[in-house]
Amino acid sequence: MPTYEYACDNCGHEFEEFQSITAKPLRKCPECKKSALRRLIGTGAGILFKGSGFYQTDYRSDSYKKAAEKDNGSTSPKSSDKKETKAASTEPAAKKTEKKKSA
Repeated sequence: MPTYEYACDNCGHEFEEFQSITAKPLRKCPECKKSALRRLIGTGAGILFKGSGFYQTDYRSDSYKKAAEKDNGSTSPKSSDKKETKAASTEPAAKKTEKKKSA
């Protein structure tokens, strides 16, 4: 349910009201009790999806994503660790090709 802003044309009183979308706009001012109330156009709020499958972090700014990538890059394994795993993964393939050549 959205929050609507109201202003009274008679006394100038401004306030917010939490109402259903289908509710009719208020007409009577709670301060002066006159029917001079009007609903203001608000700025709105950020979108928050509720339920499974939607996360507030899905819609991060580009600057936040770049900073997160920098942080993840500094915690990644060392380059020497990568070379060792790469060499280990290519050894079995090299042995297989040698066996095929000798046959």
